[in-house]
Order: sequence, then structure tokens, then C-alpha cells
Amino acid sequence: MWGIFIYFEDRIPISIFFTSILLFSVTFPSGAKIRLGFWKMARDVIFQWVLLAGMVLIFARITGYITLYTPEIVYAWLIGTPIAQILALTALKELSPLFISLQGPTKNAVIIGLNEQGLAVANNLLADEYSRVNVLGFFEDRAPDRVPQEHGYEVLGALTDIPAYCKHHQIHTIYIALPMSSHPRILKLLDDLKDTTASIYFVPDIFVTDLIQGRVSDVNGIPVVSVCETPFTGVDGLIKRTADILFSLFVLILISPILIIVALGVKLTSPGPIIFKQRRYGLDGQEILVYKFRSMTVTEDGVTVTQATKNDQRITPLGAFLRKSSLDELPQFINVLQGRMSVVGPRPHAVAHNEEYRKLIKGYMVRHKVKPGITGWAQVNGFRGETDTLEKMEQRVHYDLEYLRNWSPRLDMLIVAKTAWLTIVGQDGAY
Repeated sequence: MWGIFIYFEDRIPISIFFTSILLFSVTFPSGAKIRLGFWKMARDVIFQWVLLAGMVLIFARITGYITLYTPEIVYAWLIGTPIAQILALTALKELSPLFISLQGPTKNAVIIGLNEQGLAVANNLLADEYSRVNVLGFFEDRAPDRVPQEHGYEVLGALTDIPAYCKHHQIHTIYIALPMSSHPRILKLLDDLKDTTASIYFVPDIFVTDLIQGRVSDVNGIPVVSVCETPFTGVDGLIKRTADILFSLFVLILISPILIIVALGVKLTSPGPIIFKQRRYGLDGQEILVYKFRSMTVTEDGVTVTQATKNDQRITPLGAFLRKSSLDELPQFINVLQGRMSVVGPRPHAVAHNEEYRKLIKGYMVRHKVKPGITGWAQVNGFRGETDTLEKMEQRVHYDLEYLRNWSPRLDMLIVAKTAWLTIVGQDGAY
């Protein structure tokens, strides 16, 4: 629409600007249609365009709005738009292998249940040219003579072997293809898999479990139900990353004088490095280095890490102020730019604490389905700083998982606003 008006009138009228934005909002996002053949894709585009353009023309005719523009412009828009859409979708189809390769390495998957449904999922993943999933094999309890033969996939072990296998191999996705009559086994299996960061799907369905971003999707036509998945997929992932980059750049430019002053203060008031680097668990449980201004006389990063407590003798006088005001966290905006962290997400814990609590709290590792954050839903709900009891850590994990279930850009903005307010008025728990 913009191109046509620039071509015919050398301008974009304000009425056309708002009309185009309205139409874009109504139709965005659209399906990529890359799995469709050319003629089916063209047919779908033309059918959808006839419906939308028909409604617009009827409205324009009733209101007299259409008389403001020449027939040449109207015809050019009606004919040119579906042609442009078809060309764009064809280009996307051709370039999609490149876009898929930019998303990172192939993800490993295992399938639980060597049966007709499980084999159908594996074969469809193998046949899908746009899939970035490598099926490593199956887990099955039944004897070899009770399962399909000559399937071409490896049997990796029994169901009891799955948690250990996932822990020692880089497993990103698990498909559960057990029969619905196996409810007790499925629920036990879900409990065992809560100590992994793998995305978990049921094939085809189940209705009783604690879903994380539960939604229906498909594997090349076979319906699956997401049981545990990150909220940041597709457009949502792009929105999240774009917001992180823009916000962290803005903050770093804004606070650059504060960073210099704090760095000088840390250097001049106590011996040791300015920046404290500690190993934490990031996305999918991978180790990352997190930056903080050093606020203690020690830089613990070993097998045992002692949490800071009230009146902790290891905290320097300047460090006490930095921790109370959260100024020690400011270098983590660099981690956000690096892609290791997000502005909002579950707070990263020391590796030693992760290894301790993953054994004690069900679902603890699920919080690593997203990047750790500088601030989070748990922190603005009173669970910041020391967690001196198991119950406090359980509550922190509860809020982290609640964030994963209910994420939206609006929730992120709310958390940032509450964090700013709590930084101004002060918050208990930060020692």
C-alpha cells in the first residue's frame, strides 16, 4: 500500500498510513506456509486476500472512503498485494534452510515408547526438511519380541535409565509415546525428568500434570502436547531478545558514569578485583560466567559457596551499600548484551547451590528453560537475597515457574517497574 501511493502520488496520506497499520495489525502474524507446495500456498494467499480485501472494499464503498482514490490505485493495490505476498513467501521458502541453520546446532531428542505412535513421530521428524531435531533413539521397557522390528532406531535403555541418560547427554527434547493406560508410569516418569532441562512432549495427549507453557503443536501433522517448554519461541523469542538488547544498551549508556565511580570505589577501598566473576547455570543448564562488582573480601566459586547472611563479616563496607542498593548487579547488563542473561528471568544461582537444590526441590531445573535474569518475579515478590531455609528456596522456585507459565511482555515491564521502585524504597533480604 505504501509503495503504490509513493509510486502514484509521491506521498503516503495520513489516512492510508493508519489504514495500513490497522490491516497489518489484523493480519499479523501470518503463517509462513513453507511446508506447502507453491500452488497450495498461492491458493491460500489469494483466498485469504479476497476475504480481507472484500471486507475493506465493502466498508470503503458504504462510507464513501473509496472515492478519495483513483481506480488505478485501488486496482494496483488489489492485484499487487497478493503477488507481493506470494513472492515473499516463495523467497522465505528458499531462504528458510539458511534461517534454520542460524538458529544453532541440531537439537537431540529421545522418544519414550517404541510403538506405532513413537515410530510415526521419529519418522516424521526424519522426513521433515525443516526440522533441527536429531532422534538418538528410543527407551522401552518391553521385551524385544513385543516391540516393532526392523525400525532402524537404537534402543537406548529402559524407562528407569532415562534421567541418567539425559543428565549425561545433551538432550533437548523428550517425546513420551506411552499408552494412556500408563498414567502411573507417566507421572512417575515426569517426576524423574524434573531434574533435566529437556523440553517434554506427550504424544498424543494427557490432561493431568503441572504444565509449563502447555500448548498443542504438531510434528509434521502429528499432534503433540507441550508439557514443559520455554515461552520464548518464534516471535516471542525475537521480542524478548530485542527488548533485552535495546534496554541493556540504554541502561549501560545511562549509568556509565555510575559504573566508573563504583569501579573506582571498589578498587580503592579493598584489595582484589573490581569485577567478581562466578560460574552460574544459564539457559538449558549450561554454565555461564556472571559479572558483579566485588562486594566481599572473598571470591568464592568452588564446590562450596556460602550465601551472604546478615552482618556477614566477608562483606566490605562499600559492598554492603552496593548489595543493599543492587548496584553490585549493574555489570550484568553486559551479560545481557552478550546473550548469557536476560533483563528479567529467574535469578542465577551459584553452581554449587544448583547442584544442592536440584536434589531437594522437584522442578528446580525447569527454571533453566529460560535465560537467567538481573531481576525476576521471585525477587519482586519478596524472595531476594539469602534463602536460609529450604522453604524459602521452594517459594523462590515457585515464583520462577509461575513466571515461565505466565510470561508476557507486559509482565516483564511490570517486574522492571517493581524492581525500580523497590530499589528506591529499599527491600529486605539483600545482605
